[in-house]
Amino acid sequence: MDNGLIHIYCGDGKGKTTAAMGLAIRAAGRKKKVFITQFLKSGKSGELISLEKLDEYITFFPGKPVNKFVWNMNEEEKLQAKIEHTKRFQEIKDIINKEEYDLLILDEIIATINNEFIELNDVIEFLRNKPKSLEVVMTGRDPKDELVELSNYVTEMKCIKHPFKEGIPSRVGIEL
Repeated sequence: MDNGLIHIYCGDGKGKTTAAMGLAIRAAGRKKKVFITQFLKSGKSGELISLEKLDEYITFFPGKPVNKFVWNMNEEEKLQAKIEHTKRFQEIKDIINKEEYDLLILDEIIATINNEFIELNDVIEFLRNKPKSLEVVMTGRDPKDELVELSNYVTEMKCIKHPFKEGIPSRVGIEL
């Protein structure tokens, strides 16, 4: 990839992470090096278990699991989350600037920005100064206008109907 572009998968519908992981599989299938990290997630979901089998091409950089929704966090927990996510984003930038990757997936970074755990300006600066050939995918709801403007692809997943609204919890192998 000569000129890496920037993608956003956003919206209130299911499929943002799934689309990003599908792109990771496609890239790995073409022997591209992929770096994946997830923010605000509670642990290993099914897609990550599968992607670990492609470790020749895919690097997964896990964060500290988050076992609580942001709206259930107290101020101390939010401050700790900000410290951890800011540090982690710096680590990611350092890795990306030292090693050659073709695709970077920042799953739920948009929610991390919206909750002020990572500064929007830090992400914008990184995107503007990223390695030229690096393709970047960001996922999450309600991206800031500045991110949309900077992106080459913006795909919105819209929820028309979802079983969660009917009281059906997330299921292993489908949503997890």
